[in-house]
Amino acid sequence: MKIIKCKKPLKLKNSGKLEFVFIGTGTALGKKLFHNNCIIIKGNSHILVDFGMTGPEALRESAGLDVLDIENIIITHSHADHIGGLEYLALSRKYSRNKNNKLKLISTSEYRNILWEMSLRGGMEWNETNKSGKPLTFSDYFEHIKPKVISESPRLVVGIEFQGIKIEMFRTLHIPENAETFADAFLTFGIFVDNHVLFTADTKYDKSLIDMYAHKSEVIFHDASFEPNPVHASVQQLRKLPKNIKKKIYLMHYGDDWAKYDVSDFAGIARQGYRYIFD
Repeated sequence: MKIIKCKKPLKLKNSGKLEFVFIGTGTALGKKLFHNNCIIIKGNSHILVDFGMTGPEALRESAGLDVLDIENIIITHSHADHIGGLEYLALSRKYSRNKNNKLKLISTSEYRNILWEMSLRGGMEWNETNKSGKPLTFSDYFEHIKPKVISESPRLVVGIEFQGIKIEMFRTLHIPENAETFADAFLTFGIFVDNHVLFTADTKYDKSLIDMYAHKSEVIFHDASFEPNPVHASVQQLRKLPKNIKKKIYLMHYGDDWAKYDVSDFAGIARQGYRYIFD
């Protein structure tokens, strides 16, 4: 893997190698880092993974891009640092004079309904009426791309090959803090890309998830809090993992004070404004 700083504007096409570009790596309440959002690029395709409140600024400052450059997106869950910029993104696309096709959103049907009914509808339904004279719906803004179910036990896993990028989306245990099973947890996802890059998104420490994907992963981008946290994996917990796994892990979603901590037992930290390019 090669790690290089972004040149602006970031090109959303490449020679065909898989790359992850972090436009932010910080926590929900951080002040120095943008929210933990990234762009996957391969060949002529790109997928934005999450778009939090800092998303529009992060896209511009970290990658030199405008929201209208984005065509495809995955949302891992409904916290503001992951969806806070999505309404702006969708509205910008719909009402741009040079608008292209609808924003393509990859999600399960269950999460699509949660995202619209519980987060987006209040601000997006009544901007105008549609051609039938009715309030706007999810479909007026987005094209829904639905993955197929791969397995439902021990956790839901869905998958899709989207424009040459193979994506598995898997359930994570993130919220609420007392949820110990998926039956008790809110719907949240991580992703496994092209059979060799694991991006956990937000998750508690979940050894079964590590056991499921670590042996197949070249690199693991893992949620990490430097202090104990009831809904995020802590660095202290991740340090319990075998050395060969820790050396695959790049920590992400970390606090502003990250520089004072020793992370030498891991591969490193994911850095905003950098490209991670896989051979």
